[in-house]
Amino acid sequence: MSQVGCLIDTLKRQLRAQGKTYADVAQWLGLSEASVKRLFAEKHFTLARLECICDQLNIEFAELVQAMQAEELRPQQLTQAQEQSIVDDRELFLVAVCVVNGYSFDEIHHQYQLSETECTRQLLKLERLKLIELLPGNRIRRRVAANFRWRSGGPIQQFFQTYIANEFFRSRFDGESEQLLVLNGLLSRAGNDEWQQIMQRLAKEFHALCERESSFPLHKRFGTTSVLAVRQWKYALFQDYTRQLDHS
Repeated sequence: MSQVGCLIDTLKRQLRAQGKTYADVAQWLGLSEASVKRLFAEKHFTLARLECICDQLNIEFAELVQAMQAEELRPQQLTQAQEQSIVDDRELFLVAVCVVNGYSFDEIHHQYQLSETECTRQLLKLERLKLIELLPGNRIRRRVAANFRWRSGGPIQQFFQTYIANEFFRSRFDGESEQLLVLNGLLSRAGNDEWQQIMQRLAKEFHALCERESSFPLHKRFGTTSVLAVRQWKYALFQDYTRQLDHS
């Protein structure tokens, strides 16, 4: 991503942190909300508009740049060894997933059968793994990037595929908060690449939505898992009937 794109993403996080919306920005800039959404989508701001927004947020433009640079230094993934150490300790795994999803110390302690001492012990392990920083008063500060994700094919993703996937799909997906879409079609390699880019944008939208709602009390939020997957694949049931075509 370009530095301009990173700067705009940092600006969006500053807006969310202060509870501001596109409607607020539209009022500050004297534009329609649709125009502001387009500016953010296209990441196309004049310096004057950026300075205006910073003034309204009571931050210096230089502070915005510093926040962007600090975010760029945060790791987007853990190492293979770090993930393995988390998977090997079930309680540590539970606490790690909680902090990645923005849980506070009290929320972890009250929602799960972990004593305050055990909670603290696991959080200190995560601090040694550089996933978080444990601050006075048991406040948790994540030390990873906003777009943090588990390693592709890494220990945690493998754990999910082995132990959780079957349970996840053991549902009719007809509940109020459930939906399952299975899409099948024919795409070229270029079309497949474009669809994967769309999936990446959806993933960013999901994380942005989680961040926007992070100020809601825990009892108004619930665990939500969305699986986005794509692969060149044919049903094994029909494999014996498939002709082997020459694609050279």
